[in-house]
Amino acid sequence: MSELLDYILRHEDAFRRNRLPSLYSDFALQKKTNPDGYAINVAAWEQALNRAAKRGYTSSRGVRVRSGSASSQNIGRPSRKKTDHLILRTDESLLRDLELPELGRPVALGAVFNEAMKKRTMVPLPMYKTDAGFLKKTQWEIIDPGALNPWNVMSWGLRQLKGIVVGSDESAPKLQVQELVLVENLQEAADLVVKRAVGHKPSKLDLIFSKESFVEHFADVLHDITELSDLDFDVLLTYLSRDTGKIAYDGKTIKFKSADDSSYITQQDTTIASIKTLVSTMTKQIEGLEQKIAELTASAKTALANKNRISALGAVRSKKLVEHNLQQRLNALAQLEEVYSKIEQAAGQVEIVQVMEASTGVLRGLHAQIGGAERVEDVVEELREEMSKVDEVGSIMNETAPVIDEGEIDDELEALEESGRRVKEEEQAEETRQRLAELDSLKQASAEAARQAKGDKDAEALLTGRLSNLSVEDRPMEAK
Repeated sequence: MSELLDYILRHEDAFRRNRLPSLYSDFALQKKTNPDGYAINVAAWEQALNRAAKRGYTSSRGVRVRSGSASSQNIGRPSRKKTDHLILRTDESLLRDLELPELGRPVALGAVFNEAMKKRTMVPLPMYKTDAGFLKKTQWEIIDPGALNPWNVMSWGLRQLKGIVVGSDESAPKLQVQELVLVENLQEAADLVVKRAVGHKPSKLDLIFSKESFVEHFADVLHDITELSDLDFDVLLTYLSRDTGKIAYDGKTIKFKSADDSSYITQQDTTIASIKTLVSTMTKQIEGLEQKIAELTASAKTALANKNRISALGAVRSKKLVEHNLQQRLNALAQLEEVYSKIEQAAGQVEIVQVMEASTGVLRGLHAQIGGAERVEDVVEELREEMSKVDEVGSIMNETAPVIDEGEIDDELEALEESGRRVKEEEQAEETRQRLAELDSLKQASAEAARQAKGDKDAEALLTGRLSNLSVEDRPMEAK
């Protein structure tokens, strides 16, 4: 079983064992008789192939990049597969990878790709490269996730069991050999690239890449185990520059656009990208030379332990040559890093000067609106004159107002105060009368309670005396 088929069977819920006969059958026959089942099968295959391509399982031309290869740039790097993630090649190898021993090859894949091309979720590569507005045309859709919900799948299976699905004259179209751009994967990769590049608020120099450094920096943007292929990067750069306008790209240099930056590549951008690439390359070369020195040192020690002086001398001689080469690389790298640091410093200074220049222009415009210090003095003088006119008008109005005797005002104010005092004294007197009346009521109630208590006590004493007399008189009669 191929890696592609193994991934689909393990990760795609739509490819359960009881659904495989339907998915591998010529379900194009049910396009008219059972459109729900047809749509479910198409969506299942489209979703499975998109997800498998995102993990690098669909390419027939994957190249394994192994650590320790001839290229110095790959020294010390882990083994990763470089394969297509954004492009799907529909050929014999794809059918062979999807073949099941008990069911054979999927018959209706041609219909799946035709439906995807109609919805523009998959686009022929030549058409995408030549037609700049192809993705912006009508009939644009993404895979409908509702087509794969459990109820639709179950109802489709029940219809098959009941024998409702019947044949049709429309068999599945033949699979055409072509390369299709997987639009969903392309959009996701582009979003991840932009987020990684500009998400941490980088400097302007960090937004400039050579094509080589761009490929290295974003190779694992979709999957950390596999790398995007060269064809993937060609499509991705076209999409970012032409369809979204997120980058400026001239075939060699890439620059992510910012709000205040130019939309084209300058000679300065190309030079900066070249320096960054050279620094990265020399850093990897230095790492390789250091690793080589460690290996030669170990070889010399082993030769001495085996008393093989000639081999030990050869290893030490080679080590000296490598150390000399390493020192040259270190010196050159130090110079390049110093140059890059100066460029970065100068770029920051340019940005500061540009901000200061813009601020100067703003102040100049504001001062132009004000009209200078003389105009401000004129405005202030005019304001003072107008304020003095207001004071003059107020004085004139006060002169025409009626004359009021200040003595009458004092007498009226005193009368109002006297009236207020009388009202307050009457309120206090009324409050005092109410309190005295309450005290009298309390005294009467207390006296009445005392009289009643005294009467009860006298009655109790009288009753006690009578009972005592009655007891004394009755005793002699008992004796008789």
